[in-house]
Amino acid sequence: MREGDTLVVPSMDRLGRSIQDLIAIVSGLRKRGIGFTSLHEALDTTTPGGRLVFHVFAALAEFIRELIVQGMNEGLDAARGARLGRPPAMTEEQVRHARDLLARPENTVTSIAKLLGVP
Repeated sequence: MREGDTLVVPSMDRLGRSIQDLIAIVSGLRKRGIGFTSLHEALDTTTPGGRLVFHVFAALAEFIRELIVQGMNEGLDAARGARLGRPPAMTEEQVRHARDLLARPENTVTSIAKLLGVP
């Protein structure tokens, strides 16, 4: 495309995989002097109103992204020190018992697991 051209798409989701991707593509087009029009959303960045709406979309996307990051950080802070992942399948006592049984050559891992009811 050349400066002064306008890229027309049926819908914004046809141009980018995410709003961040779309913003980067449209910003790149704008730097090259190329307009962008989305028919479904009735968005035209060649007009001042269209640019305003597009920038509102971009600001909302950035705000949502920051909220997600903030929520993740709060969740990680709350989980610090807590045990993450699946709960243990056996208690400490069962682990000790399994090790004692495993020390005897007549016992197999499979038989010990069946005895303790764990996979």
